[in-house]
Amino acid sequence: MHLRVPRPRSLAGQLFAMQAVLIAVVVAGYALFSYISDRGQAEEAAGRQARAVSLAIADSPSVAAAIRTPDPTARLQPYAVRVMRDTDVDFVTIMNPRGIRWTHPKPDQIGRPFQGHIERAQRGETFTETYTGTLGPSVRAVTPVVDDGRIVGLVSAGIKVEEISKRAQEQLTALTGVAAGALLLGAVGTYVINARLRRHTHGMNADELSRMHDYHQAALHAVREGLLMLDGQYRVALINDGGRELLGVRGDVVGASVADLGLPSPLTGALLASEPRVDEVHLAAERVLVVNTSPVSGGEHRGTVVTLRDVTELQSLTGELNSERGFTQALRSQAHEAANRLHTVVSLIELGRAEEAVEFATAELELAQALTDQVVAAVSEPVLAALLLGKTAQANERGVELVVSQESRLDDGLLPPSLPARDLVTILGNLVDNAVDAAQGAVPSRVTVAAYTEGAGADGSQLVLRVSDTGAGVDPAHADLVFQRGYSTKPADEGGRGLGLALVRQAVRRHGGTLTVTEAEGGGARFEARLPLGDAGGGGPAPATVTGSRPGTGGAV
Repeated sequence: MHLRVPRPRSLAGQLFAMQAVLIAVVVAGYALFSYISDRGQAEEAAGRQARAVSLAIADSPSVAAAIRTPDPTARLQPYAVRVMRDTDVDFVTIMNPRGIRWTHPKPDQIGRPFQGHIERAQRGETFTETYTGTLGPSVRAVTPVVDDGRIVGLVSAGIKVEEISKRAQEQLTALTGVAAGALLLGAVGTYVINARLRRHTHGMNADELSRMHDYHQAALHAVREGLLMLDGQYRVALINDGGRELLGVRGDVVGASVADLGLPSPLTGALLASEPRVDEVHLAAERVLVVNTSPVSGGEHRGTVVTLRDVTELQSLTGELNSERGFTQALRSQAHEAANRLHTVVSLIELGRAEEAVEFATAELELAQALTDQVVAAVSEPVLAALLLGKTAQANERGVELVVSQESRLDDGLLPPSLPARDLVTILGNLVDNAVDAAQGAVPSRVTVAAYTEGAGADGSQLVLRVSDTGAGVDPAHADLVFQRGYSTKPADEGGRGLGLALVRQAVRRHGGTLTVTEAEGGGARFEARLPLGDAGGGGPAPATVTGSRPGTGGAV
């Protein structure tokens, strides 16, 4: 048999119990204070009432006249009984100056000494006191009866303490009813508030909430993916370490508006969108991000949850895979062409024209070797040389001539380790692909590539990568837009558009370089990237600038 350990009371239940106890203590304390205060006030009121009655009796002429008679009791006793009944006091005692009673509520006490203090009254003073007499404890007043300047008698009127307690008890009963109503109302209000709190806390107690908060914080900082939570006014409510790193934000951004984070416009627009975004690719300062947004449900816009995944490496690998795919297609086409040429040589030999076969084969070999020699002679850096050879074959298959300019000169080992080959492939490969797309179909269809270093010394030298095409050029109005993610002049059904030049600008900025687009000689567009060879990446971001662009319909981007 398993014993079930009772679950700790929920936070809402604990608060309800605490508030109920607090209300009960406050009401009980107030009731006790009110009872003590009311009892004191009742005693004071009784003293004033007794004093007023005794003074009224002492000032009555009939009382002084009765005292002068041989038997004062005969006239004063009925008078005292009538006054007791009319003034709601418990006793009225009229006595001679020595304290011998003339009247008393109990007739058998008449003629006996008054039980209490009379010395002050004998001196002509009126006073009140609480004293235990024949009727029990009472609040009484004693005053002299003065006739012709001399004290001829004393009057005492009083109210029993028991009667005073009854009056206070009546007030306490009414107060208890009010206190019970207040306690009930407070308990109902507390229950309603805590029922709402119980729904919001899911019935968890304080320890569970604290533990969940610790888990929550640990999970947020442990995940590599970025997490961003926005409130209903699109202000940052929460951001984890991964989100800070991926977005490139620094400092305390909680409470800041998304528009003030300094993010690229397309990414800011995606975060500010009211509709959900699914697996959208956006560029941050130095990374390629997949962004997903989901509004917080609740009838009205209460906030947005944003997840960020870093696909920078994946995007680079995808670009390399596309290049390899292009190389494969080019090799397949070249193999087909080589087979055609081989058949031609075999056919010439079969026809007995061996000399013409040798001449034809030698010419083809010289043409291929000349292209390789031209590229290697200009750019001996192996990665860029291989890239240009592959792009040349691809461009040739699309009917575009790719030319390496005579000013190109890039020796092997010249590039510093801080400028990785992958970034060079991203920059030059995307620029060449963009230029081939723009030049395809133009007359002439040519792309010119220049790669060389400029300046001297570790701090002053820089790598220049320039790609020109004979396409339609770039409209000056679109000169800055071409570098933004998503902009493209190609048909919408061609996938993967609008990211190449954005990746180029990102890579150039990451290494502190500049990227410009101008009009090429003879028309078309000329893109030029300049990368420092000193401390690569030490410079700040530099925006792409446009100078002297020729109006046109826009290059292929």
